[in-house]
Formats: sequence, structure tokens, C-alpha cells
Amino acid sequence: MVDGKVVLITGGTRGIGFETARVFLENKAKVIIFGSRQETVDKALKEFQEEGYEIDGYAPNLKDFENICEVVSKIYEKYGRIDVLINNAGISANQKIEDTTAEDFQKIMDLNVNAMFYMIKAVVPYMKKQNDGVILNTSSMVSLYGQPSGVGYPASKFAVNGLTKSLARELGKDNIRVNAVAPGITKTDMVASLPKEMIEPLIQTIPLGRIGEPRDIANAFLFLASDMASYITGTILSVDGAARS
Repeated sequence: MVDGKVVLITGGTRGIGFETARVFLENKAKVIIFGSRQETVDKALKEFQEEGYEIDGYAPNLKDFENICEVVSKIYEKYGRIDVLINNAGISANQKIEDTTAEDFQKIMDLNVNAMFYMIKAVVPYMKKQNDGVILNTSSMVSLYGQPSGVGYPASKFAVNGLTKSLARELGKDNIRVNAVAPGITKTDMVASLPKEMIEPLIQTIPLGRIGEPRDIANAFLFLASDMASYITGTILSVDGAARS
């Protein structure tokens, strides 16, 4: 579905990002992953290479726009184009408002919103030169319904949705599509470590009767990146088993 496409994935060393990289590799894309530390990038690259895949990886500082531009320029020089950007890096929060410091809130916004903006700003000039491109952002079900604590996380994801919808309108004339995927509860390392008595009540709220797998989210990214979604832009695609809070 994405044969030969050059795909850049932030937060690609574990969880949803790692599985998304695998799904795109399976579909013959040329994949570059970004991670927060070089050691985690190297570990992920080794695992993919042991599976027989060719893949690149970098660990830029996503809070440093100049550093991002340097690395994106290297990628463009090597591959000659950047077809798909998947902004998946992010952090969550669950503290109540009285326990959330200004620094806590800023940290979430820096990675979940500002870094996403920096990545898009760095990549868009190349996509405009190609007159073609796809930008996909990781949102969340809490961007639609909020959550009972950790206000910084849903606030950042509401911002992601606004960024997605606005840029879809701005960049459509350049043949650049911009969409987001809003996962529900997904079996990442963090969720898998939670006790059964905490997970079971959550599953009861999901009509499909299970939490999501990382591949469920990866497949949504694959569809939106492919030509099958060529007339879809400005959409926040919920992948949550119809869960509602």
C-alpha cells in the first residue's frame, strides 16, 4: 500500500510507533524512526534488522527546531523525498490540577504540541517542492471527551486536532493531506503493566470487548498514508472500539 514511500515516524522505538514502523516496512516503505535517545534508537534498529528489514533511525532533540531541520535535511538528501510524516512522539499525564506544576504542563505542551509543529514546519517545504505529501498526527480519544485528571494531556491533544484540521485546509492546495488518528486504550507497555483489576472495568466500557492492539492503530496510519485515503484530509479518525467516556 505504500511501496517505496519514504516514511518518517517520531516516537518510533516502542509501542504504537514501533508497530507502525513494522507495518510500513511490511508494506515495503522506506522507514526512518526518531527516538528520544540514541541507545533506544539503536535497539529498535537492531530488532528490525534482525527481522530482515532495512531501516534508518535518529535521535534529534524534538524541542530544538534547528536540530530537527538539520536531521530532516539529511534524510531528504539521502532519499530525495519525504512522502509521509507520522508525528507519534508524546507523553501523558494523570495528576490532578493542584498537583500539576507549570513546568509539568509546559513539558507536555513542548513535546505533544510544539515538537509536532516543529516537525511539520521542517518537513512541509520538501513536501511542497514535491507537490505531494501526507502528515499524520497521533491524537487520542481524550481529545474528544477529556479525562478526569491530568488536564495537560487532553489539552495537548485538543491542540493536535486543531493543528490537524487547520493545516489540512492550508496545505490542501499543495496536495498535502493532514489527518490524525485518535487511539483509545491500547496495549502498550504502560497499559500492559497495569493490574487486572484496573484494566477489566475499562474493557467493560468498550463495545468491542477488548482494548486495542498497537497494530490496530498502525493499520489506521497505513490506510491514511495510502492512496486509498487520497480524498481524506482534516479528519480525526477514532480507533477506540467505540469506547466513550
